[in-house]
Amino acid sequence: MQRYEYKVVPAPKKGTKAKGVKTPEGRFAVTIQQLLNELGAKGWEYQRAELLPSEERVGLTGTAENWRNVLVFRRAVETEVANDDVAALLTPPEEDDTPLARPVPGPDDAAAAGQVEAPARIAQDHDDPPLTLKPAKSEDAPKADAEDEKEKPDS
Repeated sequence: MQRYEYKVVPAPKKGTKAKGVKTPEGRFAVTIQQLLNELGAKGWEYQRAELLPSEERVGLTGTAENWRNVLVFRRAVETEVANDDVAALLTPPEEDDTPLARPVPGPDDAAAAGQVEAPARIAQDHDDPPLTLKPAKSEDAPKADAEDEKEKPDS
């Protein structure tokens, strides 16, 4: 797969003087032509011109949006890995003699062999935990409250 790197340069705002060119449009065209030829000689291929927004500071705290014209170039990048090496990486490895893990018999295997036993019954002798943290009511508790009331004098 071919890879590219890109270069973006600002488009010229005004044309430069050139011999035999007298109009502003002609000077601007010569400037663009010089830029394209210069980057083309370095291996850059012209792609397109873009008009993009640029947010810039104005004053101490303000910002303004300006539109900028840029020229986009690209050139092919030499890949670090040769195509033969890429093909070797993408092909699956050959089978080797590495031993594979053996499957562990599970419940389905034991059921097929008739070795499955039902679990032991849970004993019913256990005490259930209390549903609340309050102490259990006993018959002695109301008598103690009654004795406390007798000891207290009415005020």
